[in-house]
Amino acid sequence: MAKVELGDEIVTTYGNLPALNEKAPHFELVKSDLTIGTLEDFKGKRVIMNIFPSIDTRVCATSVRNFNKKATEMKNTVVLCISRDLPFAQARFVSDEELDKVTNLSDFRDRNFGKDYGVEMIDGAFEGLLSRAVLVLDESGHVIHSQQVPSINDEPDYLAALKTLL
Repeated sequence: MAKVELGDEIVTTYGNLPALNEKAPHFELVKSDLTIGTLEDFKGKRVIMNIFPSIDTRVCATSVRNFNKKATEMKNTVVLCISRDLPFAQARFVSDEELDKVTNLSDFRDRNFGKDYGVEMIDGAFEGLLSRAVLVLDESGHVIHSQQVPSINDEPDYLAALKTLL
């Protein structure tokens, strides 16, 4: 279990992120059109997984904007923005912000992603939401970068994540 800061309190996650060089676990998440998206949908592409509590918070929204901007510079790379927000909220945000380089996926339905990836917060004010984390996967779905952001109030280390794709 990881410990992360949420304001002045320390909260616990369900587990730990997948380890470096480990194959990322299978997932089934809900896309904006309410169909299912899986890790296999992105086979052969490099994947940045931007995981966060809610699109309707300042830092989460900033991370989506920043990864959208950086994605335009990366070849054969897709950015997945993953939260437990409803797909309608995710779609509204990217439409309002005119973002077109990220794919939003929601863990609202079966909630397995948060457990399988070790990011579900199991206590504190955000209990049941996903902690802020970034994973980068190579074309074969193996983890080449992993960051559990120590504080929910902080942005991820974009440079460290993107450096693994150069």
